[in-house]
Amino acid sequence: MTTGALVLAATPIGDARDASPRLLEELTGADVVAAEDTRRLRRLTDRLGVQVAGEVVSYHEHNEASRTPELVERVAGGARVLLVTDAGMPSVSDPGYRLVAACVDADLPVTCVPGPSAVLVALAVSGLPVDRFCFEGFLPRRTGERERTLATLAQEPRTMVFFEAPHRLAATLRSMASVLGEDRPAAVCRELTKTYEEVRRGGLAELAAWAEGGVRGEITVVVAGLDPATLPPPDEDVVVAEVLTRVAAGDRLKDACRDAAARTGLSARALYDAAVARR
Repeated sequence: MTTGALVLAATPIGDARDASPRLLEELTGADVVAAEDTRRLRRLTDRLGVQVAGEVVSYHEHNEASRTPELVERVAGGARVLLVTDAGMPSVSDPGYRLVAACVDADLPVTCVPGPSAVLVALAVSGLPVDRFCFEGFLPRRTGERERTLATLAQEPRTMVFFEAPHRLAATLRSMASVLGEDRPAAVCRELTKTYEEVRRGGLAELAAWAEGGVRGEITVVVAGLDPATLPPPDEDVVVAEVLTRVAAGDRLKDACRDAAARTGLSARALYDAAVARR
């Protein structure tokens, strides 16, 4: 029996002209096209001037658990199954991970048609450092949960990327300003690649005030990571106390000093001497 493949394909996030030639080939040649929204798929293929020859099925957050085994079986049976979402890359804050994991577990081929990504476009135009970044998706809707999640990111040095619904943007930016700092640099990217594309850059408090007036469209928020230069210098007495706590728990003094030095930037030798003197 010939083994097929699962193909993840990125679709345009706004401008249909961003569709790659490979996407068009896969749409016309796949045995099965699993779409997050079959109506949106139909509108996309109409704009692209292509016709899907294979079977079209829905694959979204409400049916992916039940449909995944069926699609894995189709791949194992020799079908080329194309997975597309409403916009961007499947699995990136969209359906797809469950199906990919199931195909990997079954030792079936998984490949990808690269293309548009709101995460990468927003990073590129944000004006913030992009050498290291992390994607955090959607934050919790409830204020308390959202701020607790942000608190875990307060010391994150990498640039952070978030998705947010337009009607929750102002509240989210207020939470970010409260937890991460009012002046933390950020960019709100709206309607990327579309006619009314807009990128607003500034401090989190400034952006929150702007968003209070109401914002429409698809939103991606990029926030600068923590700049270590803005942190107060570490208190040597506090660090030495932490070193001695580790030693009391059974760690070697030399190891505890080395680890503390790497974490704080203090001299390992100075910490060692101070710890010995305090003991």
